[in-house]
Amino acid sequence: MPENKDRTTTVAELAARLNCDFEGMGSTVLSGVSSLEEAGSGDLVFMAKDKFRNLLETTRAAAVILPPGESFNRIPVIRSEKPYATFVRAFDVFYSAFRPEPGIHPQAVVSPSARIGKDVAIGALSFVDDDVAIGDGSVLFPLVTIYPGVTVGKNCVIHSRVTLREDVELGDRVILHAGVVVGSDGFGYLQTEDGTHIKIPQIGGVKIEDDVEIGANSTVDRATLGQTVIKKGTKIDNLVMVAHNVEVGPHSILAAQTGIAGSTKIGKHLLAGGQVGIPDHITVGDNVIMAAKTGVTKDVPSGSFISGSPHLEVKTWRKAWASIPQLYELIREMRKLKKRIEELENKHGGQT
Repeated sequence: MPENKDRTTTVAELAARLNCDFEGMGSTVLSGVSSLEEAGSGDLVFMAKDKFRNLLETTRAAAVILPPGESFNRIPVIRSEKPYATFVRAFDVFYSAFRPEPGIHPQAVVSPSARIGKDVAIGALSFVDDDVAIGDGSVLFPLVTIYPGVTVGKNCVIHSRVTLREDVELGDRVILHAGVVVGSDGFGYLQTEDGTHIKIPQIGGVKIEDDVEIGANSTVDRATLGQTVIKKGTKIDNLVMVAHNVEVGPHSILAAQTGIAGSTKIGKHLLAGGQVGIPDHITVGDNVIMAAKTGVTKDVPSGSFISGSPHLEVKTWRKAWASIPQLYELIREMRKLKKRIEELENKHGGQT
């Protein structure tokens, strides 16, 4: 879990750091964060919705973050218009992720032509090839492999067993979790007349912009020509696949097991639920929401909220699925009506 090196603060100090007002004993000492249910002595909690008021009444926490107008005086209160966001900001006061000390481990292999910035940490059994550039403050955990010509920006965190192929470019503050592969060959083959397949050379690169985070065992393929691009601020979950020449717009969210096929262009602020499938060579607009398991089939306009496979506008999809439980009874009724019509036709000699 994240490190907590006996970090403590008072309610007053924390409120000042979070730029919030507080009520009650400002000298109360805080040592961590917790949920309302599990909080103990020294913990900070939050409540954003009144439906959790019963949990607040019984919490053992030392202090709570509440929205304006929510009365409570049993423990000190920090006031915030956005309690959850403020609570998340408080994490940094008490905890920090494990980070190795700067330096190159004796068991790492680093090319003499690699350009290593200040305060960089390179872990045991990592391999950094020729003409690699690693920016100041970046961390490579053990067993990272970096091919020739890769650029890693400042303050990046690259976890164990990540592979960065040639012609990959990372911006600043990029986080790659364990097992990520960036720059593997795109899935490109040309079928011949006899049914065999010729591999199409994948000679492009990958550009991942600032503040992107990619979850464990996800892959971003290199472009056939040009670049595959993940734009700034995008967050990618575990087990996501981004194919060659895809462009994912800024500040998008891709949940686990989402797959995007080649040459698709996605606008800003996409929210894709788990197991979404997006085909090749389509365009997705800005501010699109795709519910979990959506099977996209064509271009998606900006502002759409879609679901289902093949995808439908979400209101239409909900209506369609609401009718499905009635289909069996409708089929039974249709069979009865068909039988009745046949009986009438037979009775009247084929005339109705």
